[in-house]
Amino acid sequence: MDEQENSVSTTLSSNKRPSMSPSLQIPAPKKRVVLGEISNSTNDVVSTQNWAPKKPKSSLKKKKKKKKTTTKREGEALKTEIVVRSVDPRKSDYSSSIYSHLLSLEMDMNKRSSPSYMGRVQNDISPNMREILVDWLVEVAEEYQLVTDTLFLTVSYIDRYLSSYAISRNKLQLLGVACMLVASKYEEICPPRVEDFCYITDNTYIMEEVLEMERDVLKFLNFDTGPPTTKNFLRILTRAALENSKSSKTQLEFLSCYLVELSLLDYSCVQFLPSVVAASAIFLSRFTIQPEVHPWSLALQSYSGYRPSDLKICVRAIHDLQLNIKGSSLRAVRDKYRKPKYACVGTLTSLPEIPAIYFEAIDI
Repeated sequence: MDEQENSVSTTLSSNKRPSMSPSLQIPAPKKRVVLGEISNSTNDVVSTQNWAPKKPKSSLKKKKKKKKTTTKREGEALKTEIVVRSVDPRKSDYSSSIYSHLLSLEMDMNKRSSPSYMGRVQNDISPNMREILVDWLVEVAEEYQLVTDTLFLTVSYIDRYLSSYAISRNKLQLLGVACMLVASKYEEICPPRVEDFCYITDNTYIMEEVLEMERDVLKFLNFDTGPPTTKNFLRILTRAALENSKSSKTQLEFLSCYLVELSLLDYSCVQFLPSVVAASAIFLSRFTIQPEVHPWSLALQSYSGYRPSDLKICVRAIHDLQLNIKGSSLRAVRDKYRKPKYACVGTLTSLPEIPAIYFEAIDI
């Protein structure tokens, strides 16, 4: 049975997007990854480097941007906005209150996924399958120009659902697009239509199937579609990290975003709280940019509530992902952040070892 499960396969036609079938095979170059074509073996190589989704014909057309002249009044308003956004978050009662509220929400067990659901609940999917699904969803989010918050919510819904319900591998992609549909309705101004999500799967699923799965997800979530995600915490902690920082604001922001998106792929990171992942990404970003300077500070420790020792395990886990210690062939996140649009932070490399002294207590 094991040999049959790992070797049976189907192939994609050159013009088709992924289809979910119980059979498995390594796709040919320049073909969309088929989520059904996944082996339970983590040693199998699935190449997605040359794969790029095609755009649905029906909607989401890019609008040409009109050149806009900035008036004096608009310029003053923009300057005011920049000043407001540069306020020290520690001096803002609202920011502190929001952060504290998010911390309390993430401790709610109903909003968290189980870190052991793969072995405890699932019997037909593996961490490797989940990794390929999330990698594919990153490309779908880029294709439809969805905000990053939508991607993080999507993965949160997926993990929470899989923590309670066993699902077959041929329904894994259906769960993924249904969760992204719910997340996009929550986050996006103009979310993709159901037809678009059917199309992106090469119409493997019909509208009724997607809508039925959407209802199942919403019922499971009890319509609580706004749990705190790593992105929520990262947005606040980034502002705190940039206070009195000599590093580039853009570089630090994009690098930390890159690292937390890498953590989405790794099932082992499900065990960490979103706030811990966000703080660890800030820690590792600062270390990558300035390895000779201590990556944590009393200000960050005070604001985040985490000491360097509290972040040690998570930082090292994300560091391994950054260095690609496991040799993963999935490239969606890495290629995304190699673009100039994201300051090419995907090309930055970190030292192979983080000094142990950086995880010791910071002297006051």
